[in-house]
Amino acid sequence: MKRFLVLAFIVLGIAAGHAQPPRPRADVIPVVQGSVRAGSQVHVALKVTVPEGLHTQSNKPRDKALIPTTLMIDAPAGVTADEIVWPPSIDMAQAGADKPLAVFEREFLIGATLSIPPSAPAGDLIVPARLRYQACDANLCYPPVTADVQWTIHVVPPSAAAAPDSAHVLEFSRIAFGTGETPGPQNPRASQPPPVSAGPAAAPNDAALLDAFTIAGATGVYQSTSDFLKFVRDAESGVKTRGLFEGRGPLAILLLVLVGGLALNLTPCVLPMIPINLAIIGAGAQAQSRGRGFLLGSAYGAAMAVVYGILGLVVILTAGTFGTINSSPWFNLAIAVLFVVLGLAMFDLLLIDFSKYSTRFTGSGSRGSVLLAFTMGAVAALLAGACVAPVVIQVVLFSSNLYATGTKIALALPFFLGIGMAIPWPIAGAGLAALPKPGMWMVRVKQAFGVFILATAAYYGYEAYSLFANRWVNPAAVESSVQAQLKAGWYASLPEGLAAAKREHKPVLIDMWATWCKNCLTMDKTTLANDDVKGALSGYVKIKYQAEDPDAQPAKDLLQRLSAPGLPAYAILKAKG
Repeated sequence: MKRFLVLAFIVLGIAAGHAQPPRPRADVIPVVQGSVRAGSQVHVALKVTVPEGLHTQSNKPRDKALIPTTLMIDAPAGVTADEIVWPPSIDMAQAGADKPLAVFEREFLIGATLSIPPSAPAGDLIVPARLRYQACDANLCYPPVTADVQWTIHVVPPSAAAAPDSAHVLEFSRIAFGTGETPGPQNPRASQPPPVSAGPAAAPNDAALLDAFTIAGATGVYQSTSDFLKFVRDAESGVKTRGLFEGRGPLAILLLVLVGGLALNLTPCVLPMIPINLAIIGAGAQAQSRGRGFLLGSAYGAAMAVVYGILGLVVILTAGTFGTINSSPWFNLAIAVLFVVLGLAMFDLLLIDFSKYSTRFTGSGSRGSVLLAFTMGAVAALLAGACVAPVVIQVVLFSSNLYATGTKIALALPFFLGIGMAIPWPIAGAGLAALPKPGMWMVRVKQAFGVFILATAAYYGYEAYSLFANRWVNPAAVESSVQAQLKAGWYASLPEGLAAAKREHKPVLIDMWATWCKNCLTMDKTTLANDDVKGALSGYVKIKYQAEDPDAQPAKDLLQRLSAPGLPAYAILKAKG
């Protein structure tokens, strides 16, 4: 169980490090038929393996609303891509569809024929490529992924003999070279999602177009009619949504966190360790003087504050906003599982205690050292056990949420939690501790923590379910809904829409969507279809912006510019001047 808890923390850390929802990724291995003489052709291929139970759409899906698998070859100067050979697609029945899907299943090979110029020098030639695909299962399609790969082709002089690579003979024998399709100019569909209209493709500097506008308001996820109307009214009147600290006493929040850190010392996996750790570092009753004990206790407590403060800074600054982290169902699921384990430990149904390992980090000859006290404090902060970890995680998540609203003081919350936990140590180190004695009351405190932790686990479990359910959507239905709005006067092109807004002196509503976003469809069918909402937006230029791959440009910069945590996302702009 201890190993499981460590694994759960690792999963949590990995999930927190990703700003966007995780996507199943295929193993894409580039292979070359062998060396090639300058001035001749060479066959190359990609071996693609998608995770078990998944498939990708073929390069020519029958439903034009689906995302095709595409390959873009960035051939260097002089090298030309003569053909791309796709594998035969497989028919796959889909519930509710009139005709089967054309898909690539589990493992498949994509071949290409390249012409090497006679002027190519002998040596290794690098040919980059990008494979774009969307992984799906029987009920769910994930956001598309672009895999960057490259072939390393060994070029020999025209007079030398080309040598085949015997390791890949079988793979190349399965590819029908000579029957492929000629790549289009730069094969643009490999890097951009299929457009929803005949308008111009999105430019790489979409975010720069916003420089001429003021962002009056931005929001995301599903919005009820009343919430969306309030969002529009606030944006029109210049009312900014208050952060959780604004007008609510940031000092009071800091004090609350400080007291919470102090209360952590009353938990049964911390309080009994205080006299033991004091003896290890040479403080408390073992100190030569109260001043020396106070110094050692202060070093011990300072290390705890530093550890929690650094932990909070790393998570908050590297993981992005809480909204972005929370948009991952895997992150929410990891939090839920972790909190279930920790909650059960509070009721003694599981035994989790890392505090006994702290004795392994002691040195026999350095007792009474400030460095030892600081080191022991840092170790104790990491090995505090089940009583501390849930509260630390909760404070870090809460701080990340506040920081996302622009509240910089939120960065100090994990540090203040550590300070609260450190307060008793200088006092105990000086031999003046008047700490409560262990007793049955500690069990009640532990069980109260357990109830809170299990409730938190239930919340995150429900969030994970909701986020997974949000992806069970038919892309064709989303596409059809968008097309209906375009016919009603919405713009599919951001440059065209913003130009119209400046020309007509109208505010702008940007609606960011993707074919895999269920809430985008729900918003179209409910909130945006409401007569009151239509009336409120009647004087707006409305733009449907397709952010099919939020991690790719130009959508990535635009979503960051508008502080959009996920899809759907909405922003109201007003032209400057």
